[in-house]
Amino acid sequence: MLAFPLYFISCKSLQRLPSYLDNVSDSTSKGDVHIPELKIQKNDQLYIQIYSLSTKPEVSDAIYNQPSSGASSGNSQSVPTGYFVDLNGNIEHHRLGVIHAEGLTKEELVKEIKKRLTEPVELLKDPTVMIRFLNFKVTLLGQVGSQGMITVPGEKLTIIEAIGLAGGITDFGKKDNVRILREINGKRETGVIDLSAKNIFDSPYYYLAQNDVLIIDETKQKINDAQQARITQKIAFAFTIVTVVATMANLFIKN
Repeated sequence: MLAFPLYFISCKSLQRLPSYLDNVSDSTSKGDVHIPELKIQKNDQLYIQIYSLSTKPEVSDAIYNQPSSGASSGNSQSVPTGYFVDLNGNIEHHRLGVIHAEGLTKEELVKEIKKRLTEPVELLKDPTVMIRFLNFKVTLLGQVGSQGMITVPGEKLTIIEAIGLAGGITDFGKKDNVRILREINGKRETGVIDLSAKNIFDSPYYYLAQNDVLIIDETKQKINDAQQARITQKIAFAFTIVTVVATMANLFIKN
């Protein structure tokens, strides 16, 4: 009975939490979708394939490509190997040597590789270079259905898609204040995005970059509920002790 006033004092009217794209209206008549090109970072794994128009057997593009792992052992599925971007931001090509890759886009790295294949000596005629990321991953922490790392096969991932893959934001997660940790050219930056805002698609954090870390904090309601639960447990324990002591004292008095 004495604990009841605490419940009435702590009870507050529930506030409506923002939902995904809450303030977004029909935007089908607006501008085109612009997907930012990813920058290569340290610890990236790059798949690089080189082709050429040369038909001479002594000028083959095969020597410039890595063999796929599993192909020589007779496996039905071959796994492409890649070039690792080391802590200095370089890759070491087995034929072209050390190439600085950090901070470049794929197109910029393609131009650098083509330049090495044609200048000062033409190693291949009209080379074609294809590059893709082998380790596009992001990490989600906090109030989501399943915390941890998500790896995707492609190179385009929106923040809404990543949250969906993690099971969505829980009822006590902040949808209007999602933090994103990102490294660019060796520098770490922190961004905030509101998933209910009408200008969400204009945010530089709507499309995620590889190795991004998303943090979804808990709402004040979740914190208040946790504090109230702890206080209630302490009060209940204290009343239990008082009740036991009073019962034992009553028994001794009667005896």
